[in-house]
This record gives sequence, structure tokens and C-alpha cells, in this order.
Amino acid sequence: MKEDFLHYVWQYKKFDFSNLKTTQNENLTIINSGFYTQLAGPDFFNAQITIEGQKWAGNVEIHIKSSDWYVHHHEKDPNYDSVILHVVWEHDAPIFRKDNSEIPVLELQKYIIDKELANYNNLAAPKSWIYCEKQITTVNNFILKNWQERLFFERLQRKSAPIEQLLIDTENDWEAVLFAMLAKNFGLNTNGSLFLKIANSIPFSVIRKESFEVENLEAIFMGRANLLHQVKEDNYYVALQNRWNYIKVKHQLTDVFIDEVQFFKHRPDNFPTIRLAQLAQVYHLQHNLFSKIIAAKTAADCYTIFNCAVSNYWQTHYLFDKPSAKKRKALSKSFIDLLIINTIVPFQFAYSKSIGKEISENSIAFLATIPSEKNAVLDKFAAFGLKATNAFEAQALLQLKNE
Repeated sequence: MKEDFLHYVWQYKKFDFSNLKTTQNENLTIINSGFYTQLAGPDFFNAQITIEGQKWAGNVEIHIKSSDWYVHHHEKDPNYDSVILHVVWEHDAPIFRKDNSEIPVLELQKYIIDKELANYNNLAAPKSWIYCEKQITTVNNFILKNWQERLFFERLQRKSAPIEQLLIDTENDWEAVLFAMLAKNFGLNTNGSLFLKIANSIPFSVIRKESFEVENLEAIFMGRANLLHQVKEDNYYVALQNRWNYIKVKHQLTDVFIDEVQFFKHRPDNFPTIRLAQLAQVYHLQHNLFSKIIAAKTAADCYTIFNCAVSNYWQTHYLFDKPSAKKRKALSKSFIDLLIINTIVPFQFAYSKSIGKEISENSIAFLATIPSEKNAVLDKFAAFGLKATNAFEAQALLQLKNE
């Protein structure tokens, strides 16, 4: 038993209070349980009760055992002189004021509703994952849907916060911020922070000017990622190396320290070389990308925008100087779905918020058409009977677990 539970029971009257008696067998009526302070001093202020018809107003202190009063040295603290009722789980000792009058005691274990105690024991018992794992599927569907919406927008607010900070850093350059956030998500979990650093180190005006030749964009991205600093006999590698050196001088790009990008544990299609090559194609093929992203209303719109593959060289390579079987290496629908979830919808939300436009329902409808992502957290929820059927529900469950 914990005091927090007794606080909850007292505050919300989760016990049978129809025929209460103190431990001295006096009739007790609760008029007002008081204000729960959660501060130093008695637990509940300004309570009102009657004992044997006599009305009392004052404070209520709650303990597991009556003797805890002395364990906590309340008898020495004048803040407790105004306690009119001592509420305990177990009465094991009488408690007296300084004037030697005995403080009335209510022993709650005699009045706790069995259902509330059972719920408490279930919640307090050790769990493998979350406390509500056995009860979550019993939640009323209307309540659950409203709860999911609240969780979803909490997560959307969290995802839009970095966008808002980048806008401050770039003096509201929406195109530059979109480029940075797309780069971060192209890097996935492993290389996301490095890709973001790469994007932030390149003025977007340079990307705009050099986007007419995809090789120039590849040179910029690969160069900033420290992938062009070696000596190789690969002709394309040498060509990109020369382009990078020229572009650095042309645009007066200063050197920036970037950690080595990670290849370890990635499938070849997720190698940073491939993801950077795909990002280069996006910005080579899609000019005015910001306006297209803001205008996108469906997943189909986004599939059209990001319908691109790597350049010819990367169709036969995953790494420089190591040819492989030819593969188009286009952005998959599942990868674009992740871009919608993690970049596009948060970006639309942040932009609409900045211009005072309400698109909450649109955001829900957008993600409700996209399949749920797959990960261990969502699998666990499914095992407890709460399966996410679309990306909206998945985002709400992830927020519930993580936060």
C-alpha cells in the first residue's frame, strides 16, 4: 500500500462513505474532502467534516499507519496543529495534539470498495511493459479516439518544434528548413543527425543554383559527408571530387567538421551513399519543392513528388569503386510514407500554424490513409490487443509509450 493511493481514494471518495465511523466509534460525515496541496504540511487543506453532529473545518493528514505521525515528527511541527482528521490505512496507535486531545482517525481499509482495491493491486503489480496493459482494450471507444487525437497532436507539436527553431536560425527560410528536415529523415536514425548537420552547413542558395546538374548536388552532398577525401581510380569518384573542390571555391564554402557517416548494420539500399544520391535527385528534379509539399493532400501526391531513382552511376554501385548488379534504387512507398509521417505532415502543421490556419482534421485524415509503420513498440501494443491500423493511430501509440 502507498500513500499516493490513499490520497487518490480520499480526494475522489473512492470508498463507501455512507456510514463512516472513526476508530473511536463516532459517526463521521465528509462535507468537503479539502484541497490536495502536494506541498509541505498536511495533505489536504480546508476540509469540512462532522463528527457526532459537530462540524469541523481544518486540515486532513493521510498515512499508511497512524504511528507514521510520530515517524515523520508531525507532533513537533505547528503546521499540523490544525489537523481535524487523521486518515490511515491501518490504525496502530492513538495520536495526540499538543493540548493532549486525541486526533480523530478514519481507518480506510474498512471502507475501501473492493473494485478500487483490485484495480490498485493490478496497477501496482510489476508489469512487463506498461501499467495499463491488461485494461487498455477495455477503454470506451469514444474516449480512446479522443485520447488518440490528443496524443497525436502532442507528438505533432514535438516534431514541429525543431522546424520552428530552424526557422528562427534561417530567418524564416522555409525552403532551407525543408531541405534540412528532409535530409535528416533521409539519414534515418543512424545518420539522421549527421545528414542534418550536412544540410545546415550548405547555404540553400547553393543548392538552388547547382540543382540543374545532379552531379553537382552529389558532389556537394558526398563532399560534405567526407566521402570524397580519398585517392581512388574510379572515374566518377574523381569527377565528383573535382566538382566538389571547384564548388567549394566558387561558393566560398568553409570546411566543417562532420563525423563519419555510418554504413554498419544498414542494408545496402539504406547506405548513406544511396540516400544522398536519392536526395540529390529529388532536388535536381523538383524545383519549388516547398510549395509542392504544402499543397500535397494525399499520399498519392507525395508518391508523385518523390518518384525518383538514383543517377546512372549509383544504379550499378552501392559504394565508390565497387560495381554491383544494376538496380534502379527508387524511393520506395514505405520510405516515402516515413517522409510523410516525419517531415511532410509536421511541416504542413508548422506552416499552417505560422499563418494562423487550422488543418488539424486534414493532418489526421492524411495519416489515416497511410499504413502503420512497423516497430517493436507497435508490435507490443498489438500483443496487448491494441493494433494500429494506420499511421495516425501508430503515432498516437508511440507518443503514449514514449512520453
